[in-house]
Amino acid sequence: MRLQGSCHCGAVRFSVESPHPYPYQRCYCSICRKTAGGGGYAINLSGRAETLEVEGAEHQGVYRALIDGETSPGERHFCRHCASALWVFDPRWPELVHPFASAIDSELPIPPERVHLLLDSKASWVEVEARDTDKCFAGYPEESIADWHHRLGLER
Repeated sequence: MRLQGSCHCGAVRFSVESPHPYPYQRCYCSICRKTAGGGGYAINLSGRAETLEVEGAEHQGVYRALIDGETSPGERHFCRHCASALWVFDPRWPELVHPFASAIDSELPIPPERVHLLLDSKASWVEVEARDTDKCFAGYPEESIADWHHRLGLER
């Protein structure tokens, strides 16, 4: 599935192929929460990095978070004009790019279950709205985004 995305002001537009387009994974870590998660979490999708096409790349910035006093290799791309969070790229997994669901303009499918992760970093004011079928993790789950889609027969 080809996903189309953009920032709020329209300065940066992008598209990416995603065989795993379900917005099911809610990350409550302090980085996601503070850079992209107005509801206390952010939702990342998965795309093939080699298919990422960007218009207005000159308007994007990159933020590398500090984790335990060290700069993360993960690159959080955002619009320098409106500060919209766009996607995360980590050179440790060069084949992947993770667009924020909030930046996607395409219709996304509704997930049959959700995963709530890094709950050990959740802000105290955030209530986790987990359904009976949802899975909750203090840290990272062992199941990858691709594995989750495969298990549920949702690959496109």
